[in-house]
Order: sequence, then structure tokens, then C-alpha cells
Amino acid sequence: MIAPADIVLTNGKIIACDAAFNVAEAIAILGDRIVAVGSRHDVARYIGAQTRVMDLAGKAVMPGLIDGHAHMDREGLKTVFPSLGKVRSIADIQARIAEIARTRQPGEWIVTMPIGDPPYYFDVPGILSEGRWPNRQELDEAAPNNPVFIRSIWGFWRHSLPLVSCANSLALRRAGITRDTIPPIATLQIEKDAHGDPTGVFYEQELQPVAELIWFRDAAKFSQTDRMSTLPAAANAYHAFGTTSIFEEHGAASELLRTYKNVHRNAMLRMRTSLVFSPDWRAVGATSFSRYLDGWGGLLSEPGFGDAWLKTGGMFVDIGRDVANDARASASPYTGWAGFNYDTGLCRAEAKEVLMACARNDIRAVGIWPNILDLYEEVDREIPLNGRRWVLGHISTLTPRDVERIARMGIVITTHTNRYILKEGHLLQKKLPAERHREIVPLRDLLDAGVKVALATDNVPVSMFWPIWQCTSRMNRYTNERVVPEQALTREEALRCATWNGAYLTFEEDEKGSLEIGKLADLTVLDANPLSIDENAIPDIASDMTMIGGKIVHDRPGPTQL
Repeated sequence: MIAPADIVLTNGKIIACDAAFNVAEAIAILGDRIVAVGSRHDVARYIGAQTRVMDLAGKAVMPGLIDGHAHMDREGLKTVFPSLGKVRSIADIQARIAEIARTRQPGEWIVTMPIGDPPYYFDVPGILSEGRWPNRQELDEAAPNNPVFIRSIWGFWRHSLPLVSCANSLALRRAGITRDTIPPIATLQIEKDAHGDPTGVFYEQELQPVAELIWFRDAAKFSQTDRMSTLPAAANAYHAFGTTSIFEEHGAASELLRTYKNVHRNAMLRMRTSLVFSPDWRAVGATSFSRYLDGWGGLLSEPGFGDAWLKTGGMFVDIGRDVANDARASASPYTGWAGFNYDTGLCRAEAKEVLMACARNDIRAVGIWPNILDLYEEVDREIPLNGRRWVLGHISTLTPRDVERIARMGIVITTHTNRYILKEGHLLQKKLPAERHREIVPLRDLLDAGVKVALATDNVPVSMFWPIWQCTSRMNRYTNERVVPEQALTREEALRCATWNGAYLTFEEDEKGSLEIGKLADLTVLDANPLSIDENAIPDIASDMTMIGGKIVHDRPGPTQL
């Protein structure tokens, strides 16, 4: 006898994203699992007296999307400090600062989000009528009795330089910045006026801010309470676009690990999360890296610790140190927007030692820069990597030899198409000769070689439908032209990369990533069909309803509500 389902979704287009890429009409869920997928007639057998039946009216359903490089926590942190809003002049900025000042006591800090329009903050200060940044005197006029700091963007939102932050006179005094202050690194500039005094404007030729961390950290700091209280809202923002699982491959420092653990312990974590460990190598001191990992590395070995909601395992490995990261690391254990440690960079020999220790201890290595691939291959010669699913993310350019090596070693790839196609594809085309353009984010070649490719947002923006669209259209925002269109994927391939391949990335392809009997009921009901909608409308797709383990975590109110 068939047990009645708890929920049946019927009269829709159920895009299973399974190996055969089946499209069904209905799906039945019992508890947290899928018990039937098929025609409306077949699934109707699972409807009982207590079954909740939802008529999809033709809407598309697909597996919950899996973000392979999410930085989900940052979406919540954007709400901690007030936004300046859609300002278009320095007068607008002054009015907003004055408005905030009226809610503060004299002497109390005013810290705001950056100037510009989120999530990218493009074209600043060009969007301001003055075409320049506000100086300290103008901020003084708006809030004469409060220190004011307008933080810079986290540079990876826009992927263009410089980063710029602004402070008023009282903020400069609180930070101890005078005409004689010398920045600790050459890429950080304190702008001076004609008299040699600071204007309150700071320029950074870095994608990760330094000024905020070394001079304004106490005022602009995210507390552990901030991190915990905003994480559920961050998850909701991702659910609104159908994401049900995330992988934090850049690594999580202790404060971020603690955030996720505490939110999970309080039964407030509603996003399936896999965290990679971000090491702080400065803390190791003179100890051998091999001995260090041999001693405690079992904590990070596969299979990772945790449950279906929160897992930790693997280690982020990076090659190269620089003075900017040393300056940022002075704020440790606080990490600001990053959530990862700044002291992860190692010299090449040290990185090889760490990777060898990872292989011996079955710790999965995760790297996001192409210089790690040569070391992966050196390790592979001594300890075979195929089957371990080591990760290479943020791919920009890969040669045919790189693709062959990745396939041979069984490396799993995660993309960053938001950066390397949408924002920088035209720059990569200028950098490489025409005969090498095929190497730019070579998704077609990777899939044809049998490589598992997972998609990712990097939180710019949160919707996975942007990278899905970038994989199929290869469109660049600056030229409005396709970047190496011969490397495009089909829509079906892109959807499978965003679902089943994402589950493969975290060793969970038998549990999720496709809508099949026995798998977790992680799914999303969409407001448009990604297989048939106009290609340029794919980034606008949103979720009418998102479900994790048979529980609704997002249900968009209004006429589309199910």
C-alpha cells in the first residue's frame, strides 16, 4: 500500500536535472524526501486525506540551487550599518548623514555603507553630480558633533579599483590620522589638500580594504552578535532565488565558524552549508606544517564533520604572501567582510608541504588561484589525487594542458563567471592573443573533458541565475558582446552544473542535486521557466517558493503565492 505524501506539487514542469534530464508533471514528498516524480496521474496515487496539494499552474520546478562559492554571511552584514541610499550628489550624501546624526548622541560614531548602488557600486564617483568624493569639511557640515566614516566597498563586489573611503575631521582625530601619518603600505593613499592636510578621502589599490581594518576597525567592526543575528536574513536572501545549499570554498575563519555553529545550535540555520577551514599560519609559529597537520588534521579529513545542515571539512590553501595581507592580519582574529583569515598565504615550498600533508591525511585541498594547479600535479605524482575531489575555483583562463591535468586528477572546478565573463571578460580578451581566447573560462572544454564544474555567485549578486545566464550567453557588461561564445554551455548543462554538480562538489550527489526518488526534497518553484524564457531574462528569474527537506523556507507573497 502506498503511504500518502505530505505534499504533492502537480500540473507543473518538474525539471529533474537528473542524468537523463527528465521533465515531469508532478512530484510527491513524504517527510524530507521525494517519494515520486512523474505524470500527474502517477503521482496522484500519493494523495491522501491529509496531503497538501499545490497546483503549479504550469510553473517550473527544479532542484534547489547549490552555490559553490557563496559568502552568504556578507549579504546579512550589509544590513548592520545604514545605507546612504541612492545618492546622486554630495548634497544628497550630506542630507543622509545629517538624517542619521539626528538619531545619534554627540560623539557617537556614524558608520555607513559605501557610496553607490548595491550590489556592485559601479561608476562611483561618476554617479555624483560633482564627479568627486565628499571631503572631511563637507561631512563636518552634515554631522559636526559626530565622527563619520563612509566605508569603501568590499572590492570583489565591483572588481575595479580604487577602493575609496571617506572620513570627517572628528573621525580622523579619533583614528590618530594627521598630516604626518604615513600609510603602512604603498597601495594605500591618504589624500592631502593644497596645505598638506588630509582631505578625509582614502584611496586603496587593493580589492580588500586596509584603511578600515587598521584605522577604523573599532567603529566599523561587525560583532559576533551582528554576525549571528544577520545570518538567517542572509539565507533568506539566497532562498528568494532558489538556493538551498552553499559551499564556502574560500575558507571560514574561527569567528565565521563560530557564527554558523551558534546559529545552527539555536535551530536558526535554514541553509545547507559546507564550510572549508581557513588557516591562520602566523599562529603556527616555528612548528613544521607537516607535523602540525599530521597532529590535528584528522579534524578536517573526509568525510567532514557535521550533519545535513552544517558540515566542515577541507582546507583552503594559498600561495604567496604580501604586505597588504600582513597589514590586514594585524586585525586578527577579526576578519571584517572577509570571514576568512588573511594569513593563509605560504611560499611555494611551504604550500607543497601543506598539500602533501593534506593528501596523507585525506584532507581535501581547496585553491582559488591558478598557481595552485602545478602543486596539485606535483602531489599527484606521489599520492594520486583522482577521487579525492580537490577543488580549483575562481577559474579565469585555463590552457588545454590545464584542462587535461584537471580531468586526469579529478579536480572539481567552481566558476566565477560574475567576474571573469561579465566584468572582466573583455580585459582577458585584450590580454591574450586571439588564438588563445578559447582559454577564457573554457567551460565547454572542461565539460567535454569530463570535468565536474559547479557554479558560484561569490555574493555578487546572490542569484545563481546570473552565472547560469553567463554560462549560456557569455555576455560582457562593458562591451555587450559575447566572450568566446564557442565555450558556452546549453541551458540544460548550466542547470545541471548549478545543481547536481554542486552536490558532487560536497560529496552529496546521492542526497541532493536532482529531483529523484529517495533524495532530499530540496527544490524551488520558479516564476519563469529557465529552459524556455528569453535568454537575456534568465538573470531576472526568482523563486515563488523554495523548499528544503520538505519544509518551505521561502514563499513569495502576492498573486504568485502557491
